[in-house]
Amino acid sequence: MNIHEYQGKEILRQYGVAVSYGKVAFTAEEAVEAAKTLNSKVYVVKAQIHAGGRGKAGGVKIAKSLDEVRTYANELLGKVLVTHQTGPEGKEVKRLLIEEGCDIKKEYYVGVVIDRKTGRVTLMASEEGGTEIEEVAEKTPEKIFKEVVDPAVGLQVFQARRLALNINIPKELVNKAVKFMMGLYQVFIDKDCSIAEINPLVVTGGGDVMALDAKLNFDSNALFRHKDVVALRDLDEEDPKEIQASKFDLNYVALDGNIGCMVNGAGLAMATMDIIKFHGGEPANFLDVGGGATAERVTEAFKLILSDKNVKGVFINIFGGIMKCDVIASGVVEAAKQVQLNIPLVVRLEGTNVDLGKKILKESGLNIVAAGSMADGADKIVSLVK
Repeated sequence: MNIHEYQGKEILRQYGVAVSYGKVAFTAEEAVEAAKTLNSKVYVVKAQIHAGGRGKAGGVKIAKSLDEVRTYANELLGKVLVTHQTGPEGKEVKRLLIEEGCDIKKEYYVGVVIDRKTGRVTLMASEEGGTEIEEVAEKTPEKIFKEVVDPAVGLQVFQARRLALNINIPKELVNKAVKFMMGLYQVFIDKDCSIAEINPLVVTGGGDVMALDAKLNFDSNALFRHKDVVALRDLDEEDPKEIQASKFDLNYVALDGNIGCMVNGAGLAMATMDIIKFHGGEPANFLDVGGGATAERVTEAFKLILSDKNVKGVFINIFGGIMKCDVIASGVVEAAKQVQLNIPLVVRLEGTNVDLGKKILKESGLNIVAAGSMADGADKIVSLVK
């Protein structure tokens, strides 16, 4: 789950992490009123969307008067920002962050992530702040420094200090940088984050070390114990189909193709999309119904796939282990009857209760094409759609 920059900064502030001060605004008038409360002669008007690269896309404006704040607010609100993270469709700006101007002396990058190779939380930093960390990793990897955290003892002060020195934080400000990093790490742990990224971390002319931007993402599996974080969810920033999927514990991601996929298991779902591509088709979604799906859940999954107007055919690929093939078959039949299916449907079943599942499909009276294998199913659905 993602949240907006201003929400992330509020969480960081609660942990004593220094952040730039600002207020959220939903209208141009609110933007002006927010600017009036700031102790600054320069204001930053920042679009709030769940995507990076806002500055390059024109989503960050520097205003030197209240009139300019109003002008930029009117310009940004309702605008569709297209960045490298939004895709070509972009995201509509519905809220703004109005912040105090900052006397930036130097920009850095600092982030807390999970390193899959070590299986541990890792603090990483670079003196190349203000640019995408992926770009730094590609062009100047020697400028990225890491500290792997032992889960038994947590991040140690000496690690944060070493990192601050490695990225050339001014020596007189190292202690402030250490405090910042320790607080950021604690937010990551306490809130079950999947990433806590500050880009840029800045040193100001006044000798402060603070977050000028903040990106906090959270592990969705841990949200049940963070109701305060769930309350920050902005449904306007999410795909309506993905929101509907979450209500039934379905793992769904919309894609650009025309072949709907229903699979049990994330690995099998990825393989199914790959084999559709291999046979010349384009998957319309990633949809994992999970190992313990009920007929009702399968029905909702089927409806979800068909709610995408781009879908011209559906491939259901089930390997029944915990998930029984007869349950899937019952759900498919029920859903197909409810939505009055009129596009090709290919079903491949294998595993627990497979014979019963195939019998249910065969006796349903529906126009369902059976597949003997995953490759056979992919080949058939691609041919039918074409």
